[in-house]
Amino acid sequence: MKKTDLTKGDIRKILLSLAIPIMGSSFLQMIYGLVDMYWVGKIGSDAVAAVGTASFFVNLGYAINAMIVVGAGIKLSHAIGAKDLEKTKEYIVAAYTINFLMALSIISIIVIFSKDLVKFFNLSSDVERMAQVYLVVTGIGLIFKFFNFLYSRILNSYGESKIPFKINSVGVALNIILDPIFIFIFDWGVFGAALATILAEGVNTILFVKKSKEYFKVDSYISKNYEAMKEMIRLGSPIAIQRVLFTIFGIVMAKIISRWGADAIAAQKIGLQIESITFMTIAGLQGAIGSVIGQNYGAGLKDRIKEGYKTAMSMATLIGIFTTVMFLIIPETIVKIFVQKPETIKIAVDYMKIIGVSQLFMCYEIVTNGAFSGIGKPKLPSIISVIFTSLRIPLAFFLSREEYLGLNGVWISIALSSIVKGIVSPLVFRKNLK
Repeated sequence: MKKTDLTKGDIRKILLSLAIPIMGSSFLQMIYGLVDMYWVGKIGSDAVAAVGTASFFVNLGYAINAMIVVGAGIKLSHAIGAKDLEKTKEYIVAAYTINFLMALSIISIIVIFSKDLVKFFNLSSDVERMAQVYLVVTGIGLIFKFFNFLYSRILNSYGESKIPFKINSVGVALNIILDPIFIFIFDWGVFGAALATILAEGVNTILFVKKSKEYFKVDSYISKNYEAMKEMIRLGSPIAIQRVLFTIFGIVMAKIISRWGADAIAAQKIGLQIESITFMTIAGLQGAIGSVIGQNYGAGLKDRIKEGYKTAMSMATLIGIFTTVMFLIIPETIVKIFVQKPETIKIAVDYMKIIGVSQLFMCYEIVTNGAFSGIGKPKLPSIISVIFTSLRIPLAFFLSREEYLGLNGVWISIALSSIVKGIVSPLVFRKNLK
């Protein structure tokens, strides 16, 4: 088995070599959605609404899949760090098995109940029809997406992040080529967009299977090691629950914001799009520190765990300060890239200035979450995150009252919760290290 040994060498160089490709892969995943939305937008607003509606349920599938992907990543990095080849193989095969069963279950639910799921939003019959088509096709394609997520996490655990980036680049390029062909030349509409996406993901899966053989080979793809499966589910469940709850919290916050009309909704969407650049960047560092700490935890190298976390937090500080300065100094310049309407620009600029104050703390929280995964304790950051994120809702209701801060009260509630999470999570992690 081939692997990159993360228990030796300069930690700063290791973190950068791991983080940069992971960042690239994160950006590529974002591009997938942007490409689909760009071409579907050429069809019309109904098509956009249909894709957006269907994507909600697909994203829930991704959130649930984190249960396996995160759990497998933790156990594998520990086994690899301990140089236990047999345990490594056992966890890989167990992850294959439970990942396949999960994909099959979710696909079955989506296909059988697709009509009922899209009806939940009370859309027009044309939108519902397109949403159902898109949901069924992309739902079936979850089998590829689930295994692509898993292969990426397994390879990251081996200290390899360049291969997932290269493979995802192929998928994005293929999707960019196929989307306009299927949507317009073949005149398949949203069905064409969905089909282009799952074909690109299918090609990615084939490439992952081929390239992964350079790192590990297994004798069987079916496991009866129920204890390994149970352990991975136990470790990954907090993250999965957290992501599902965040989806629900997001819906409630969007409902509050909608009281100020379409300009407020548009402004938040633009702000989130800009903020996602920070999130994607720091997510690369999160994945890197999780793998580094995971291997060193498995090898019992406590000093390298502390050094790795300290180094990652220093890098997070630089990223956080840079984005904070950008958000506070030139928010209007950035917003005007996306929109020209004065009312929307004003709201979006307020959003960026308020949220900008919390960027550094968001970076601290995300990096610390990766460190928690590395030591096999993902439950703690999930509890912290769910508690303080849920508090945004009552705080937003209170602060956004007209006699107080109005719409800016919603942005302040989001910023405050991020600041608190960015303070509490590192304190709890350092306590666990002691």
